[in-house]
Amino acid sequence: MTMKQFKITRPDDGMRQALIDKIDSLTKPKGSLGMLERLALKIGLIQQTLSPELKHPCNILFASDHGVIEEGVTVSPKEVTWQQLAHFSRGGAGINFLCDQHGFKLVLVDAGVDYDIPQGRGIIDMKIRRSTRNFLHEAAITPEEWELALSRGAEVVDTVADEGCNVVSFGEMGSGNTSASSVWMHILTGVPLPQCVGAGAGLDSPGVKHKLDVLTRAVANYSGADDTASRLAWFGGYEMAMAVGGMLRAAERGMIVLVDGFIMTACVAAAAALHPEVLDYAIFGHQGDESGHKLMLQALDADPILHLDLRLGEGSGAVCAYPIVQSAVNMICNMDTFADVNVTRYF
Repeated sequence: MTMKQFKITRPDDGMRQALIDKIDSLTKPKGSLGMLERLALKIGLIQQTLSPELKHPCNILFASDHGVIEEGVTVSPKEVTWQQLAHFSRGGAGINFLCDQHGFKLVLVDAGVDYDIPQGRGIIDMKIRRSTRNFLHEAAITPEEWELALSRGAEVVDTVADEGCNVVSFGEMGSGNTSASSVWMHILTGVPLPQCVGAGAGLDSPGVKHKLDVLTRAVANYSGADDTASRLAWFGGYEMAMAVGGMLRAAERGMIVLVDGFIMTACVAAAAALHPEVLDYAIFGHQGDESGHKLMLQALDADPILHLDLRLGEGSGAVCAYPIVQSAVNMICNMDTFADVNVTRYF
């Protein structure tokens, strides 16, 4: 399948030693601020400066429905997707209080909700179709729709970047999207499917068993082309494909990409399968409670900031982790060096 191209370059590693020297010269024992030091190094490399800045953070939330819910793979009924999207637009949901608390602009996008969202709600209409198809029987997303989704995800990132944003997180809402993400995880990491499938929105043990059975049959029934993009489209969601496009564009523009939970980790894994360089721009917000998330993070050699048993989605874990990212930037920019205060290095 032909695919929209992104020109992503790895950050120039020539600044690495200067960044390490500055971090090591701060008034602390070497390495004593742990992850803050690692984050500061990564952000300095992304921005190619010894004094990085975080500007106008945004959380872009894509919403879509999944045809595979016809197979009873989730306890969440389809109407919850549009109801929650409307709820986000009014405020009062989990992602709303976190965005308010941490200074994020919340951007809401209808990627493929099976409902006609009224205008005037502040929700961007990028609907490709009212729900993907049922991937147990056919491709959820056609090649043409996949290209369109990547482009539209990139377009949203261009909009916030042009407004001055240089750090972006991605969230999702969509009944059935843990099923799509479980299959993506299996395809991208090679982890056996049973280890990729969890309870999602709250399935009991028989429900998880049924979900695994459906996904196992779906994978066995695959009849598309033998390339990664075709497989991702077959089992994907419109909101997931737009997130992939958004992540790739953000990396292309040199932005920090904050990665949320299980579904968004599957999306950044998909983005990395297409353009490995995207991982140089990714900071992983948390290790969630969904079965398989830890294994997927390990497959990506990712070091998540938080371990809070989160599994809400919406970008909540990424936004929740943002103050730690701020602390890393404040450390490298605002902390004195030994030379500044005439203190002898004591390590």
